Amino acid sequence: MKIILPPSSARFIAAPTLLVFSCICAAASDKSTLVVSASPGGLSELDTPAAVSVINGDDLRLAAPRVNLSENLSGLPGVQIQNRQNYAQDLQISIRGFGSRSTYGVRGMRIYVDGIPATMPDGQGQTSNIDLNSVDRVEVLRGPFSALYGNASGGVINIETLKGSQPASIEASSYYGSFGSWRYGLKAQGATGDGSQVGDVDYAVSTTRFSTHGYRDHSSAQKNLGNARLGVRIDDVSTLTLLFNSVDIKAQDAGGLTNTEWHDNPRQSPRAEEYNTRKTTKQTQAGLRYERQISEKDDFRLMAWAGERETVQYQSIPRAPQLKPTHAGGVIDLTRHYQGIDVRWTHRDAIGAIPVTLTGGIDYETMSERRKGYENFIMQKGTPAFGHKGDLRRNERNLMWNLDPYLQTSWQLTPELTLDAGVRFSTVNFDDNDHYITADNGDDSGEARYHRWLPAAALKYALTDAWNIYTSAGRGFESPTITELSYRNDDQGGLNNLLQPSTSDTLEIGSKTRIGNGLFSAALFQTDTKNEIVVANSEGGRSSYKNAGQTRRRGLELALDQQFALDWRLRLSWTLLDATYRDSSSSAKNPVTRGNRLPGIARNMAWAALEYAPETGWYGGAELRYMGEIQANDSNSEQAPTYAVTALNGGYKYRAGNWVLDLFGRVDNLFDRRYVGSVIVNEGNGRYFEPAPGRNYGVGASLSWEFN
Repeated sequence: MKIILPPSSARFIAAPTLLVFSCICAAASDKSTLVVSASPGGLSELDTPAAVSVINGDDLRLAAPRVNLSENLSGLPGVQIQNRQNYAQDLQISIRGFGSRSTYGVRGMRIYVDGIPATMPDGQGQTSNIDLNSVDRVEVLRGPFSALYGNASGGVINIETLKGSQPASIEASSYYGSFGSWRYGLKAQGATGDGSQVGDVDYAVSTTRFSTHGYRDHSSAQKNLGNARLGVRIDDVSTLTLLFNSVDIKAQDAGGLTNTEWHDNPRQSPRAEEYNTRKTTKQTQAGLRYERQISEKDDFRLMAWAGERETVQYQSIPRAPQLKPTHAGGVIDLTRHYQGIDVRWTHRDAIGAIPVTLTGGIDYETMSERRKGYENFIMQKGTPAFGHKGDLRRNERNLMWNLDPYLQTSWQLTPELTLDAGVRFSTVNFDDNDHYITADNGDDSGEARYHRWLPAAALKYALTDAWNIYTSAGRGFESPTITELSYRNDDQGGLNNLLQPSTSDTLEIGSKTRIGNGLFSAALFQTDTKNEIVVANSEGGRSSYKNAGQTRRRGLELALDQQFALDWRLRLSWTLLDATYRDSSSSAKNPVTRGNRLPGIARNMAWAALEYAPETGWYGGAELRYMGEIQANDSNSEQAPTYAVTALNGGYKYRAGNWVLDLFGRVDNLFDRRYVGSVIVNEGNGRYFEPAPGRNYGVGASLSWEFN
């Protein structure tokens, strides 16, 4: 019923369906078919034979601060998105448990913004450059077909920003909230035509500034963000889109707390002031997307991008560990240059009476990294003064690249039955060049290369025009990141070459149906993973990783998005996710026991929202979010407790001629519940917990003008 292709070529050849279309050089998509990279047409929640959620940009911004993806994505089934209240570490996001172990940034999934990966070739990504003010739609893909996006694709978040259109408009917006938080932004968009004539131009430009004192001590942050998009109709059959994005962040790092500390005072940050922990990040990137209709049956697309990211981070590492000859120090100084190109050809035809869509392409991404480490102190009168850049302790140049050819196809076998299938051959290469070599710190240079076949297939049967069932299967893999390869578990020098990629086999069955003006979806899945990459130890500012044998994730996802009585909307979701270790492994610092739950993953999540949102006039909404207990370490000896929080919002939208004024207010954590917002998995000092704020408030306004 489903096709799962193993890495061995013998069994790959035994899969006849994929062999046929691999000979043709294929795979692809319309609105109801998956594509291995961002598609301007977007995905259909009903017709796509996979678990997918689509969120409109206006829904993201309704009565919201417009600062973090966690504001309105936390209600999606299978998605666990936590605001750390720490802008030095980004959001904590996992999809069906993939990415839950990440101690900073986003891990285990692929993120794209306008077709440009926000995930580096090694699998490490970030959300800090996403401008919610200019988002047009967000697509979240879960399940087997995520594997077709390559390395570290346990799930996919694809974001498309606003494309300019007529009439032109300009909007100013602002938000003021608890803890000295404020944001203001300016957005302009428009077009010289409807995009169908040669020379037509569309544009969208957005800029945002955000600042906060922070909920916790030593957690202030400032963020400047800009996003621009310019499209040109070159001729009758081709378009060119230019993309630009820039972000500048300065943030203090409050760090994690022990169980006792967060119960005593969740706002405290007992080590941050002494070490003046902080992080600065600057990133600038540009992209180009060229699309051409070669014939009535053939389309061509080229996507190219390049960027630079600079990061300096001061950590709370005592002086003594840093004096070890092999320690990298307490200051990270990192500069990354990244670039890539994705070329794709799509062909639509028929074999007999069967319509077939085929796509073939190749994705090439590179990243060069200059990483330095310094002591985070200088000596003053024989006493260490922390928070200052000291002596050099690390100096290396890392090169990473991936080369991924991919094929995908869609066959309309009967009016009711559709077959989608694809395969990607992913190669990830690491080259570490150590330039800090002393008598007691040897040469840590090294190389590593990983490659896997990543197949997926799905069958969808349309019982009616509004109800379908599907089943899908696929294989994915996740390579170690350069950070995970950097440190061995035995504190010796050299790359952690014993660390191997994890591979996952997923089987999913699901159903989707229209109910009046609503959509109900259900998905049941199982994912078996070999060589799961987990934290071996995390202390002294240094994390090392190991493979944990086999794990299993079993889950059920239910979601309902129902509109009724014209302006009323009810949204519900529930996720049951049982994620456990299937093997035991011994480790002096972090043993794993068979049957233990994977840390960082809630077994139960539920969300409900009721909204009244007419085009103009008064509007309002209420939201309830439930999160089950989350294990903090592999031994399951520490947990973040279960919680449920409520939020209310309301506002008034007034239109007068070309003007639109929107005023709103909101209160989050209405009943002032004390809870842990996120967990630092396997933190070696027991500082697992990052508390969430109590009851907090905010008000906002936007004023827009249309030029017509």
